[in-house]
Amino acid sequence: MRRCTISRNPRSQEYTHIIIIIMHRSTPLSAFGVRGMSQPLGIRICCCRVCTCINFGFLMSRIGLLKLMQLGLAMLCEGLLIKYGVPYADSIGQALTSFLATTGHCFTTNGILLICYAFSDKSYNLIRQSMFETIFNGLASCMYFSSASYMGFACVVWLHPQFLVRPGFWAYPAMTACYYMGYAAGILHALDAYLAFRHYRGAR
Repeated sequence: MRRCTISRNPRSQEYTHIIIIIMHRSTPLSAFGVRGMSQPLGIRICCCRVCTCINFGFLMSRIGLLKLMQLGLAMLCEGLLIKYGVPYADSIGQALTSFLATTGHCFTTNGILLICYAFSDKSYNLIRQSMFETIFNGLASCMYFSSASYMGFACVVWLHPQFLVRPGFWAYPAMTACYYMGYAAGILHALDAYLAFRHYRGAR
């Protein structure tokens, strides 16, 4: 009777081993772009590490790479719009203003989020669990799709005829590449909105 009582006791060693196994099988936080306690920080140079305040694990995670691609596309679009679109603003019209506003706002917000996430785990946990990322990425996706469609219309109607008759008219191929990248950025933001919504609902 004494042995039976000890084996069924929740504080016994057997139950302790079961709890330890369950804890080891749980998913680590580093899989979701959050810095884990055992994850090495910074960059290793010879026998020491530098820049240990930066979470490079997040930058190489799925969410981190998604943010970097969004930031890169916004930067490329902004550069093409300023270099090749602004000199022909009269021909492009409101499509240029719309696209510039979209890329400017998305680049700024994504840059702030990326800096916060790379330097602070608490910021990632608090912001990602709120509705901010879901709403922002949903709006950014809609803005990119609408701006890219408007720019595509401007390219076909106003820029393409000038490209056929004016040699060296680089505004047309540049704006064409711009609205293609705008569609790609819209898809990335839509995917990010879906992942943020799943995170908000508790699906890890």
